[in-house]
Amino acid sequence: MIQSVIRATLLTGALLPCLLNAQPLSQKAFDHPNTPYDEQAPIISPDGKVLYWTVANHPDNIAGKRDAGDIWYSVWTGEAWSLPLHGGTLINDAAYNAVAGFSNDGDRMYLVSHYSKEGVAGTQGISVSRKGATEWSAPENISIPYFLNRSQSTQGFLSTAVEAYVFAAESYGTLGGEDVYVSVLNAGNWPEPRNLGPAINTPFQEMSPSLSADGEYLFFSSNGRKGYGSFDVYYSKRLDDTWTKWSQPVNMGANVNSEGRELFYRTLPQFRMALFTSTLNSDGYGDIKVYRPPPDLKDSLFVQLPDTIVKMVEIMRDKPISGNEKLFRVFGRVTDARTNVPLRATLTFHSDSVYKATAGADGRYEVFFPSVNAYTLRVEAGGYVGNFEKLDVRTYEMKALEMNFKLNPIEIGATVNLKSVLFQQSTFTLLPDSFDELDLVVSLLSSNPKMEILLSGHTDNRGNPQHNQRLSQKRVERVKEYLVSKGINARRVAEKGFGGSKPIADNNTEETRRLNRRVEFTIVKD
Repeated sequence: MIQSVIRATLLTGALLPCLLNAQPLSQKAFDHPNTPYDEQAPIISPDGKVLYWTVANHPDNIAGKRDAGDIWYSVWTGEAWSLPLHGGTLINDAAYNAVAGFSNDGDRMYLVSHYSKEGVAGTQGISVSRKGATEWSAPENISIPYFLNRSQSTQGFLSTAVEAYVFAAESYGTLGGEDVYVSVLNAGNWPEPRNLGPAINTPFQEMSPSLSADGEYLFFSSNGRKGYGSFDVYYSKRLDDTWTKWSQPVNMGANVNSEGRELFYRTLPQFRMALFTSTLNSDGYGDIKVYRPPPDLKDSLFVQLPDTIVKMVEIMRDKPISGNEKLFRVFGRVTDARTNVPLRATLTFHSDSVYKATAGADGRYEVFFPSVNAYTLRVEAGGYVGNFEKLDVRTYEMKALEMNFKLNPIEIGATVNLKSVLFQQSTFTLLPDSFDELDLVVSLLSSNPKMEILLSGHTDNRGNPQHNQRLSQKRVERVKEYLVSKGINARRVAEKGFGGSKPIADNNTEETRRLNRRVEFTIVKD
C-alpha cells in the first residue's frame, strides 16, 4: 500500500512537501538511498520531490545481480528520503539504465541509453520518457548519428539550458580510456558528437560529466591528473561555443574529493546543493554524498563561480578545509609598468592543483587556495611580457596577501629580471627550480616568432672580476642552451656576461648582493 501511494505521488506531487522549503541539508537524510550496492548518477527532479539514481548489481534489478544498473528512486518525506523503490520495467531493462536529466518543466525525463522490445539495449544513444498520470511512459529513442561507446559504462548528462548532451565514452578519436564528448541540439536535430579535446581529456579516464545550470562550467571526474584519490572531480569553464576550448581543469578540493573515488558531481543551485558519489567510508561501492553551501552565499556564486564555493565557504566559517588545510586569499592589481593603466590578465597559481584568477577591466583579481603548499605564479596579458613569482604561504600567519604586478609591454628595450633562474653556488649548473620561469620565456618567444632577445648575466663584486665575468657568461650560455632545447632558434637569442660591472644595488650586505646576482633578458627585436 505504501509503495502504491508513493508511486501515485511521483507524478501528482500530492501529500509531498517541496524540497526547496524542506531543505534536506544533512548527509543523514540520504541514509535510505544509500544501499549496500553501488550508487551512481544521482539527480533530483526539478520540483525537488523525487531523487533518482542508478543502483548496480542489485538482486532486484531486471537482470538481478548481473545487471549493470537499474534506475531507483526515493521520495522526500519532509525530513529525509524514503526507502528506495525500483523504477519499474518501463524505464529499466536488462542493460544499464540511468537518468541523464529533465526538461525544465519536469514533464520529460531523459535516459542514457536506447530501449528495445527485447528488453535489452538496442542502438546506443539517449531516449526520453514522458510524464503520465501515474507513471513515466515507455522511453522513445532519440537518434544521434555516429554515436559510439565501446566502454562498458554509460555516463551522460543532458542540459536543457544549453540543449547539450555531455557523456563519457570510448569512441571515435578517444585519447586514452573514456573521453568526454558533447552533442549540441541544432535546429531540432542532435549532430554527431565531438570530443572536448586535450584540455579536458587525458590518456587516462574522464568520467561522469555534467554541466552547471547555466551551461558555462563542465564538471567531470578523472584519474589522469594528480589528485586526492583514484578519481577526483574537476571543473573547467567553457571558453567559446565550439565546446573544444576550455580553461585549465581545477580540482574541486577536499570538501568533495578524498582518497576514495568521487564521481557524478551535479550541482542543484535551485536547491542550493550538489550531489556526487564517493567510496570514502562506504562499503567499497559508491554512496550518494551531499554538499550544501551556507545560506549567506549568493546563488550566483554557486552557479557561476564553482571554483570559489568551497574556499569562500571556509573563509567565512574561519575553519580548516580538511585536516591542516587552511584557506589563503591573494588579491591585488595588474597594471602597465610605464603608464600604470590597469590590465586584463590571467594569473595561474600552480602546486599539486591549479588555481586561476582573472584580472578584469580594472586590473583587479582575487583568488582563494589552501595554505598548505608552495605555489608558482604566472601572470600573463596579451601584448605584455609575462611575470613569474614563487609564493610559499605555509608559514604565513595572516589569511590574505596583496600582490600587485606591473607588466612591461612587448617592445624593444624592455628588460625583465628572471628572479627565479638560479644556479649552484659558484657554478653554471642550472637548478631545477629555474625551469618554470624559463618555460615562460619559451612561451613568450614561441608566441612572438619574430622576437629576439639578449640574455645578460650579472654577479656581485666579490672575488676576481675576470672570474666573475667568465662565470656570468657561462651562466647565460647555459640559459640559452635550455631555451634552444625547447625549440627556440639559437639565432634569436644572444648572450653576454657582465660580471659585477652593472650592479642594481650596493654590495655592502648579503641581501643587496643577492639582488646583483641575476639573469635578465632584453627585447632587441619585436
